[in-house]
Amino acid sequence: MTEPITSLTNPRVKAAVRLRDRRERETTGLTIVDGAREIVRALDAGVRVETAFIADELVRSPEAIEAVDRLRHRPTTIPVSAAVLAKVAFGDRSDGIVAIVAIPATSLADLPPPDQALIVVIEGIEKPGNLGAVLRTADAVGAHAVIAADARTDPFNPNAIRASIGTIFALPVVQASSQETLDWLAERRIRPVAAVVDAAATFTDADLTGPLAIVLGTEAAGLSDIWRTDAVTAVSIPMHGIADSLNVSTAAAVLLFEAARQRIVTHKPAH
Repeated sequence: MTEPITSLTNPRVKAAVRLRDRRERETTGLTIVDGAREIVRALDAGVRVETAFIADELVRSPEAIEAVDRLRHRPTTIPVSAAVLAKVAFGDRSDGIVAIVAIPATSLADLPPPDQALIVVIEGIEKPGNLGAVLRTADAVGAHAVIAADARTDPFNPNAIRASIGTIFALPVVQASSQETLDWLAERRIRPVAAVVDAAATFTDADLTGPLAIVLGTEAAGLSDIWRTDAVTAVSIPMHGIADSLNVSTAAAVLLFEAARQRIVTHKPAH
Protein backbone atom coordinates (compact mmCIF):
# COMPACT_ATOMS: atom_id res chain seq x y z
CA MET A 1 0.00 0.00 0.00
CA THR A 2 1.05 3.62 -0.47
CA GLU A 3 1.71 6.24 2.19
CA PRO A 4 -1.26 6.80 4.52
CA ILE A 5 -3.76 9.52 3.70
CA THR A 6 -3.70 12.16 6.43
CA SER A 7 -5.84 14.88 4.88
CA LEU A 8 -9.49 15.06 5.92
CA THR A 9 -10.24 16.82 2.62
CA ASN A 10 -8.95 14.00 0.41
CA PRO A 11 -11.58 13.32 -2.31
CA ARG A 12 -11.97 9.65 -1.37
CA VAL A 13 -12.41 10.57 2.26
CA LYS A 14 -15.00 13.21 1.42
CA ALA A 15 -16.88 10.75 -0.81
CA ALA A 16 -17.00 8.23 2.02
CA VAL A 17 -18.23 10.81 4.51
CA ARG A 18 -21.10 11.76 2.19
CA LEU A 19 -22.43 8.20 2.60
CA ARG A 20 -23.66 9.17 6.04
CA ASP A 21 -26.60 10.68 4.17
CA ARG A 22 -29.40 8.31 3.11
CA ARG A 23 -29.87 10.04 -0.23
CA GLU A 24 -26.20 9.56 -1.07
CA ARG A 25 -26.41 5.86 -0.15
CA GLU A 26 -29.45 5.37 -2.34
CA THR A 27 -27.91 7.31 -5.23
CA THR A 28 -24.57 5.51 -5.19
CA GLY A 29 -25.72 2.08 -4.00
CA LEU A 30 -22.95 2.16 -1.41
CA THR A 31 -22.84 2.22 2.38
CA ILE A 32 -20.40 2.37 5.29
CA VAL A 33 -19.45 -0.69 7.33
CA ASP A 34 -17.35 0.37 10.30
CA GLY A 35 -16.94 -2.72 12.46
CA ALA A 36 -14.41 -5.49 11.88
CA ARG A 37 -16.85 -8.29 12.68
CA GLU A 38 -19.41 -6.73 10.34
CA ILE A 39 -16.81 -6.41 7.58
CA VAL A 40 -15.79 -10.05 7.93
CA ARG A 41 -19.42 -11.12 7.65
CA ALA A 42 -19.89 -8.94 4.57
CA LEU A 43 -16.84 -10.59 3.00
CA ASP A 44 -18.14 -14.05 3.91
CA ALA A 45 -21.41 -13.18 2.14
CA GLY A 46 -19.58 -12.12 -1.01
CA VAL A 47 -20.49 -8.45 -0.71
CA ARG A 48 -18.40 -6.26 -2.99
CA VAL A 49 -15.99 -3.99 -1.11
CA GLU A 50 -15.46 -0.77 -3.05
CA THR A 51 -12.90 0.77 -0.69
CA ALA A 52 -11.31 -0.20 2.61
CA PHE A 53 -9.68 2.39 4.86
CA ILE A 54 -7.11 0.98 7.31
CA ALA A 55 -5.33 2.68 10.20
CA ASP A 56 -2.75 0.04 11.11
CA GLU A 57 -2.01 1.40 14.58
CA LEU A 58 -5.64 0.72 15.58
CA VAL A 59 -5.85 -2.86 14.27
CA ARG A 60 -5.73 -5.04 17.38
CA SER A 61 -8.70 -7.42 17.69
CA PRO A 62 -8.69 -10.86 16.03
CA GLU A 63 -11.63 -9.81 13.84
CA ALA A 64 -9.85 -6.64 12.74
CA ILE A 65 -6.66 -8.56 11.94
CA GLU A 66 -8.66 -11.04 9.87
CA ALA A 67 -10.51 -8.30 7.99
CA VAL A 68 -7.27 -6.44 7.25
CA ASP A 69 -5.50 -9.62 6.13
CA ARG A 70 -8.31 -10.34 3.67
CA LEU A 71 -8.35 -6.81 2.26
CA ARG A 72 -4.83 -5.46 2.58
CA HIS A 73 -3.53 -6.42 -0.86
CA ARG A 74 -6.52 -5.22 -2.83
CA PRO A 75 -5.88 -2.14 -4.98
CA THR A 76 -8.89 -0.39 -3.42
CA THR A 77 -7.50 -0.69 0.13
CA ILE A 78 -6.18 2.64 1.39
CA PRO A 79 -3.95 3.27 4.44
CA VAL A 80 -5.08 6.27 6.48
CA SER A 81 -4.27 8.04 9.70
CA ALA A 82 -6.33 7.46 12.84
CA ALA A 83 -7.86 10.92 12.41
CA VAL A 84 -8.98 10.14 8.86
CA LEU A 85 -10.43 6.81 9.94
CA ALA A 86 -12.43 8.56 12.67
CA LYS A 87 -13.73 10.97 10.05
CA VAL A 88 -14.82 8.18 7.72
CA ALA A 89 -16.39 5.95 10.37
CA PHE A 90 -20.10 6.36 11.03
CA GLY A 91 -19.63 6.10 14.78
CA ASP A 92 -16.98 5.79 17.46
CA ARG A 93 -15.22 2.56 16.50
CA SER A 94 -11.61 1.62 17.14
CA ASP A 95 -11.22 -1.52 15.01
CA GLY A 96 -8.84 0.24 12.66
CA ILE A 97 -10.79 -0.55 9.51
CA VAL A 98 -13.79 0.94 7.71
CA ALA A 99 -15.18 -0.47 4.47
CA ILE A 100 -17.34 1.07 1.78
CA VAL A 101 -19.44 -1.72 0.29
CA ALA A 102 -22.00 -2.18 -2.43
CA ILE A 103 -25.52 -2.54 -1.02
CA PRO A 104 -26.92 -5.95 -2.00
CA ALA A 105 -29.70 -5.35 -4.53
CA THR A 106 -32.63 -7.63 -3.72
CA SER A 107 -36.31 -7.26 -4.63
CA LEU A 108 -39.40 -9.30 -3.81
CA ALA A 109 -39.12 -10.92 -7.23
CA ASP A 110 -35.66 -12.22 -6.27
CA LEU A 111 -36.93 -14.07 -3.19
CA PRO A 112 -37.56 -17.79 -3.73
CA PRO A 113 -39.03 -18.78 -0.34
CA PRO A 114 -38.84 -22.47 0.61
CA ASP A 115 -41.90 -24.58 1.35
CA GLN A 116 -41.68 -23.86 5.09
CA ALA A 117 -40.74 -20.20 4.72
CA LEU A 118 -40.36 -17.98 7.76
CA ILE A 119 -40.44 -14.34 6.68
CA VAL A 120 -40.19 -11.24 8.87
CA VAL A 121 -42.08 -8.11 7.79
CA ILE A 122 -41.47 -4.80 9.56
CA GLU A 123 -43.72 -1.93 8.54
CA GLY A 124 -42.81 1.73 8.91
CA ILE A 125 -39.56 1.10 10.78
CA GLU A 126 -37.67 4.33 11.35
CA LYS A 127 -34.96 3.55 13.91
CA PRO A 128 -31.96 1.77 12.37
CA GLY A 129 -31.03 0.25 15.72
CA ASN A 130 -34.40 -1.46 16.00
CA LEU A 131 -34.14 -2.75 12.45
CA GLY A 132 -30.67 -4.14 13.11
CA ALA A 133 -31.85 -5.86 16.29
CA VAL A 134 -34.74 -7.49 14.40
CA LEU A 135 -32.31 -8.68 11.72
CA ARG A 136 -30.11 -10.23 14.40
CA THR A 137 -33.07 -12.17 15.79
CA ALA A 138 -34.24 -13.18 12.32
CA ASP A 139 -30.81 -14.65 11.66
CA ALA A 140 -30.80 -16.41 15.03
CA VAL A 141 -34.03 -18.31 14.32
CA GLY A 142 -33.13 -19.11 10.72
CA ALA A 143 -35.65 -16.81 9.03
CA HIS A 144 -35.43 -16.79 5.26
CA ALA A 145 -35.84 -13.06 4.59
CA VAL A 146 -36.70 -9.71 6.14
CA ILE A 147 -38.99 -7.29 4.29
CA ALA A 148 -38.91 -3.63 5.30
CA ALA A 149 -42.37 -2.47 4.24
CA ASP A 150 -42.90 1.28 3.77
CA ALA A 151 -39.67 1.78 5.71
CA ARG A 152 -38.74 5.21 6.98
CA THR A 153 -35.07 4.30 7.16
CA ASP A 154 -32.96 2.51 4.60
CA PRO A 155 -32.14 -1.04 5.74
CA PHE A 156 -28.44 -0.57 5.01
CA ASN A 157 -28.09 2.47 7.21
CA PRO A 158 -24.67 2.01 8.89
CA ASN A 159 -26.33 1.95 12.32
CA ALA A 160 -28.63 -0.88 11.19
CA ILE A 161 -25.61 -2.82 9.95
CA ARG A 162 -23.87 -2.29 13.29
CA ALA A 163 -26.94 -3.23 15.36
CA SER A 164 -27.32 -6.41 13.31
CA ILE A 165 -23.62 -7.24 14.01
CA GLY A 166 -23.31 -7.98 10.32
CA THR A 167 -26.13 -10.53 10.15
CA ILE A 168 -27.79 -8.18 7.66
CA PHE A 169 -25.46 -9.74 5.08
CA ALA A 170 -26.51 -13.31 5.95
CA LEU A 171 -30.11 -13.19 4.70
CA PRO A 172 -32.04 -11.28 2.02
CA VAL A 173 -33.27 -7.85 3.12
CA VAL A 174 -35.86 -6.29 0.83
CA GLN A 175 -37.67 -2.96 0.65
CA ALA A 176 -41.24 -2.87 -0.69
CA SER A 177 -44.57 -1.20 -0.04
CA SER A 178 -46.95 -2.82 2.43
CA GLN A 179 -49.45 -3.60 -0.33
CA GLU A 180 -46.77 -5.17 -2.52
CA THR A 181 -45.65 -7.25 0.45
CA LEU A 182 -49.16 -8.45 1.28
CA ASP A 183 -49.78 -9.37 -2.37
CA TRP A 184 -46.45 -11.21 -2.56
CA LEU A 185 -47.29 -13.24 0.53
CA ALA A 186 -50.75 -14.10 -0.82
CA GLU A 187 -49.36 -15.22 -4.19
CA ARG A 188 -46.99 -17.61 -2.44
CA ARG A 189 -49.53 -18.75 0.16
CA ILE A 190 -47.42 -17.53 3.02
CA ARG A 191 -49.72 -16.86 5.96
CA PRO A 192 -49.23 -13.45 7.63
CA VAL A 193 -49.50 -13.31 11.43
CA ALA A 194 -49.46 -9.76 12.73
CA ALA A 195 -48.65 -8.47 16.21
CA VAL A 196 -51.60 -6.27 17.22
CA VAL A 197 -51.94 -4.84 20.72
CA ASP A 198 -55.71 -5.40 21.05
CA ALA A 199 -55.93 -8.79 19.30
CA ALA A 200 -58.09 -11.32 21.13
CA ALA A 201 -55.82 -14.28 20.41
CA THR A 202 -52.43 -14.47 22.10
CA PHE A 203 -49.30 -15.49 20.23
CA THR A 204 -49.02 -18.77 22.16
CA ASP A 205 -52.48 -19.79 20.96
CA ALA A 206 -51.64 -19.16 17.30
CA ASP A 207 -50.35 -21.77 14.87
CA LEU A 208 -46.93 -20.48 13.84
CA THR A 209 -45.93 -23.48 11.75
CA GLY A 210 -45.95 -23.82 7.97
CA PRO A 211 -45.20 -21.02 5.51
CA LEU A 212 -45.41 -17.94 7.73
CA ALA A 213 -44.73 -14.23 7.85
CA ILE A 214 -44.41 -12.49 11.22
CA VAL A 215 -45.62 -8.91 10.69
CA LEU A 216 -44.70 -6.08 13.06
CA GLY A 217 -45.35 -2.36 13.14
CA THR A 218 -43.82 0.53 15.04
CA GLU A 219 -44.51 1.24 18.70
CA ALA A 220 -45.96 4.65 17.92
CA ALA A 221 -48.25 3.86 14.99
CA GLY A 222 -48.67 0.09 15.03
CA LEU A 223 -49.64 -1.52 11.74
CA SER A 224 -51.53 0.22 8.97
CA ASP A 225 -55.04 -0.80 7.94
CA ILE A 226 -53.58 -2.79 5.05
CA TRP A 227 -52.80 -5.55 7.56
CA ARG A 228 -56.20 -5.46 9.26
CA THR A 229 -57.97 -7.89 6.94
CA ASP A 230 -59.37 -11.41 7.23
CA ALA A 231 -56.29 -12.65 5.34
CA VAL A 232 -54.08 -11.66 8.27
CA THR A 233 -54.13 -13.42 11.65
CA ALA A 234 -53.84 -10.90 14.49
CA VAL A 235 -52.15 -11.97 17.74
CA SER A 236 -51.22 -10.13 20.90
CA ILE A 237 -48.41 -10.45 23.41
CA PRO A 238 -49.97 -10.34 26.90
CA MET A 239 -48.75 -7.39 28.96
CA HIS A 240 -49.03 -7.50 32.77
CA GLY A 241 -47.56 -4.12 33.68
CA ILE A 242 -48.49 -0.55 32.83
CA ALA A 243 -46.92 -0.67 29.34
CA ASP A 244 -49.26 -1.75 26.55
CA SER A 245 -46.60 -2.86 24.07
CA LEU A 246 -43.01 -3.96 23.65
CA ASN A 247 -40.21 -2.45 21.62
CA VAL A 248 -40.52 -3.82 18.07
CA SER A 249 -37.25 -5.73 18.31
CA THR A 250 -38.34 -7.37 21.56
CA ALA A 251 -41.74 -8.25 20.11
CA ALA A 252 -39.99 -9.76 17.09
CA ALA A 253 -37.83 -11.91 19.36
CA VAL A 254 -40.86 -13.17 21.33
CA LEU A 255 -42.83 -14.12 18.21
CA LEU A 256 -39.94 -15.53 16.19
CA PHE A 257 -38.64 -17.76 18.95
CA GLU A 258 -42.16 -19.04 19.59
CA ALA A 259 -42.43 -19.82 15.86
CA ALA A 260 -39.06 -21.59 16.03
CA ARG A 261 -40.19 -23.55 19.10
CA GLN A 262 -43.41 -24.68 17.45
CA ARG A 263 -41.56 -25.78 14.34
CA ILE A 264 -39.11 -27.85 16.39
CA VAL A 265 -41.96 -29.51 18.27
CA THR A 266 -43.92 -30.17 15.07
CA HIS A 267 -40.95 -31.81 13.33
CA LYS A 268 -39.61 -33.66 16.36
CA PRO A 269 -39.63 -37.40 15.61
CA ALA A 270 -41.89 -39.61 17.72
CA HIS A 271 -40.22 -42.19 19.99
